[in-house]
This record gives sequence, structure tokens and C-alpha cells, in this order.
Amino acid sequence: MRRNMPRHETELTTPKPGEEAAVQSVEAPPVEANGADAAQANCEDSVNSEQPVSHEQFVQLQAERDQLLDRLARLQAEFENARKRTEREKIEFRDYATGNVIEQFLPVLDNFELALKSNGSAEQLRSGVELIVKQMEEVLRQLQVVPVPALGVEFDPRYHEAMGTVERPDLPDQQVAEEIRRGYRLRERLLRPALVRIASNPQQKSE
Repeated sequence: MRRNMPRHETELTTPKPGEEAAVQSVEAPPVEANGADAAQANCEDSVNSEQPVSHEQFVQLQAERDQLLDRLARLQAEFENARKRTEREKIEFRDYATGNVIEQFLPVLDNFELALKSNGSAEQLRSGVELIVKQMEEVLRQLQVVPVPALGVEFDPRYHEAMGTVERPDLPDQQVAEEIRRGYRLRERLLRPALVRIASNPQQKSE
């Protein structure tokens, strides 16, 4: 009885009496190249099929490269010039703004120098200094620099810096009782807080 065997295997026949077994080989189909071998063969065919670059093409590519490098260098130079120009304009604007502020304070400085050279009495000197202070306050007001309200208002840590407390039964608790140094703000920006002492009212605390 014969048994079906795979095509790639040999097929055995049952020997007749007195005969040796005969082995018949079955031809296997041709083995195809696997995927890696096929890809390598295609790559080699592609490399072998490439044509060398002509001299004219090489010169053209080299010219395009030089143009791109030149354009890149120009862009870098323009960026550096723009950065330096912006920095220079920033410094000029700052100097211009500072000069305008200083120019308004020069008359105040002149009056201080005149007061120092004065030979008047202490009362006259005091009156002169008061006028100079008013002149400086007017300059600050023109620059939109205003004092921070302190005396008679409730302590506000956003605008006040407490230097201690003082017992004052006549004032509400936590109200500013003394102003040690005036604070200022430019529009809504705080330039410096006011140094104050806060009232401490024992009667209100006990309640």
C-alpha cells in the first residue's frame, strides 16, 4: 500500500520478493530567493543602473550651494544688525526719558544751592526749604508720582510697612498713627511703601 508523501521528500516503493527496494527521487520545485536576497539584488541593480553626475550638473549644484550659503550669511548679518539697532534704540530711549526727568529737577537743585549760600536767619532758611519742597512735590506731580496715603487710614500691607505699634486709645485699632517716611507710587505702581507706626487700641481689643 502506497502512502502520499510531500513533494520535496523521496518516495519509497514496496519491493517485490527477491528485489531490492528502489528509491525514486521526486524532483523538488526550484527554491525562490527569500525577501532579503531579493532586496539586496534589487539594490545592486539600482546602484549599477545609476549614471554618474556630469560635470555640468556638478557645477550647477555647486553654484546652488554657494548661493544658499551666501543667503544664509546675509540673513545672519541682517539679524545681528537688527539686534544691535534694537539695543541701541532702547538705550537712546532710556537716556531720553531719564534726561527729561533730570531736566525738571535741575531748578530744584538750583534753589537748594541758593539756600545754602544764603546768609539769612534760621526762620528764613526754613521758609526757603519749604518752598523748595513744594517745588519738588509739583515736579513729582507732573511726573504722575503721588504720595501713598498714610495718616488717618487703616493699615494696608500693600502700601504700608509697619515699624511698630503705639498705644492710642483715641484712634481705631490698626489705624496708621505715625508716618515715619513717606511712600510714593507712579500711577498704580508702588515705588516704595510708607514706613508707619500702627495704633493699638486696648479698648477695642478687649471688646
